[in-house]
Amino acid sequence: MPFSDFHGNPEVIHRLRDMLAREHFPHAMILAGPTGSGKYTLALMLAQAMNCVEKPITDGLPDFCGHCSNCTRIAQAADLDTRFAEAVEARENLREADKRETRIFVQTHPDVLIIPPDPPQMTIKVDQVRRVIETIYYRPGEARERVYIFTDSSFMKEAANSLLKVLEEPPEFATIFLLTENAGELLPTIRSRSMTFTLGALATEDIERYLAQHRPEWNAKQRALVAKLSEGAVGRARNFDLAAYTVARQNALTILTSALRASDHSELFRVTETYRPGADGRFKTEALLRTLYALLQDLLALNAQVPQLVRNTDIQGELQKLSQGADFEWIAYAADRLAEVERGMRRNLLRSLSLDAFATAMEKI
Repeated sequence: MPFSDFHGNPEVIHRLRDMLAREHFPHAMILAGPTGSGKYTLALMLAQAMNCVEKPITDGLPDFCGHCSNCTRIAQAADLDTRFAEAVEARENLREADKRETRIFVQTHPDVLIIPPDPPQMTIKVDQVRRVIETIYYRPGEARERVYIFTDSSFMKEAANSLLKVLEEPPEFATIFLLTENAGELLPTIRSRSMTFTLGALATEDIERYLAQHRPEWNAKQRALVAKLSEGAVGRARNFDLAAYTVARQNALTILTSALRASDHSELFRVTETYRPGADGRFKTEALLRTLYALLQDLLALNAQVPQLVRNTDIQGELQKLSQGADFEWIAYAADRLAEVERGMRRNLLRSLSLDAFATAMEKI
């Protein structure tokens, strides 16, 4: 997968490759953009280009071959979710004493270290940064450049301060990538010592053309829906679970309909009863809440008479009917109540009761 296969943001890609060509690549780089915009994929591509044995040139700029020993081992980390799950499972199999002292890393090449948020808090911890500090000043063993990729910006305070010390005096043979949805979440002192590149959203039409090639099992209406819901992030569109979203959306519509129009809540209770405790129930509830927020945004767009902003275009007629009973004040109040449900989840309140309470609290009198 050479740089030409990266979808979107050609100006950013060209500038990054130009810096590689001129050997002016920064020692710390922030790649910002929404989930699914390709930040992690791009960081791995750059790591391959820095360390490719064959060092090919395409369009007059550095590229990577994809099949040398360095490229193939770095590429083994491309499926981050799988590598992360393997690391977590390996830690779970340790003795309790060792488990507490072990942090999560992904490493498929000895000179490329990937640092994801450490569960269960899902933050970058100080021990993870200390591992970077312990290794970054040693020259790479098999590559030309040591590469460190922090896949999230949720640093614990002590971890962020420790990273700052490295950024103040980085070695010439190491590069640190910081991936984030919003660069403003990082400390100003970290941002000032890094170069920031932002991956912008792709046009809906571009996403639809991409899906026509990579998700041929979807029809045109489904591709149009996913393109709007992915908000310009091609990775999010490619991996979109349309079946799961359709189920969550139907449940969300039941909840909103119950709040706006129904006097009989039996259907509501049948839906909310399926949202059980446990990890699976948590993921299912989080998906439902995201879907509820998306539908509220669509109702707001219809209320404001800007139907072109509606994302759930395949049910726009149903949403139009719901919007007749949902004024701006009601939509704002509903968003606030959804935030309360999210806070309740963090306190482990019973999810089905929280959703029931949300729907009944939103009833139109």
